[in-house]
Amino acid sequence: MGDSFLLNTSCGFNRVLRNGGPKLCTRYSNTTGESNSVIDLMFLCYGSLELDHHSILPESRLSSDHAPLVIDITISKEIIQTSKFTLAPKSEQETTFIQEIISNLKSLDTSNIDNTNKLEQAVHQVGTIINQAWAKNAKKVKISKLSKQWWSDECKQSLKNYRVSRSLKNWKKFKTTVKNVKRSYFDDKIQEIVNKSRGPWELMNWTKQRKLPAIKAINHDGQLCLTLDSL
Repeated sequence: MGDSFLLNTSCGFNRVLRNGGPKLCTRYSNTTGESNSVIDLMFLCYGSLELDHHSILPESRLSSDHAPLVIDITISKEIIQTSKFTLAPKSEQETTFIQEIISNLKSLDTSNIDNTNKLEQAVHQVGTIINQAWAKNAKKVKISKLSKQWWSDECKQSLKNYRVSRSLKNWKKFKTTVKNVKRSYFDDKIQEIVNKSRGPWELMNWTKQRKLPAIKAINHDGQLCLTLDSL
């Protein structure tokens, strides 16, 4: 995408209605005696330095009787993240990451925290321990629409073995590995939901609170008829 793009429209409302004039005409009549008019309009941001200036291009209408409306919108450059650091669930890296944090936290001296400065230092040390363990064990992966949360090192190794051998046996083994890993992953997800305070069925849309239907009670002599007798 470039630094700007063109926006054309054939409907809306704009300040050109207040200005008028031949230069603001957007429809050019082909009928003798019929004047040109302002018909094709566009929404703009009033008072904006970038979004309150448009152009009408009658020379670009070609065989059409409508002139294009054009506005240049500047788009700032944006850095799109294509990779991230992560720890695969139940991987060796995750286990090592947790073990290193536990080991270093045990060796942290917290016996003499008797003022705010010492407390802040201890908190800073905890953060340093976690950051160092993460930097040491986290793995850099590419972000892709094909990324799967259940994908593991076991799947990766099995796929690598098949690509090297191209044998039917390793292909079947890879498919079996993927099936088992996916089943284990989703079983854990189900258990995670079941072990919460509410059952999995309570997550369904049909169990959520619904809006009551719009009802108006019968009113007689200033009193609502809410019972059979009053009705």
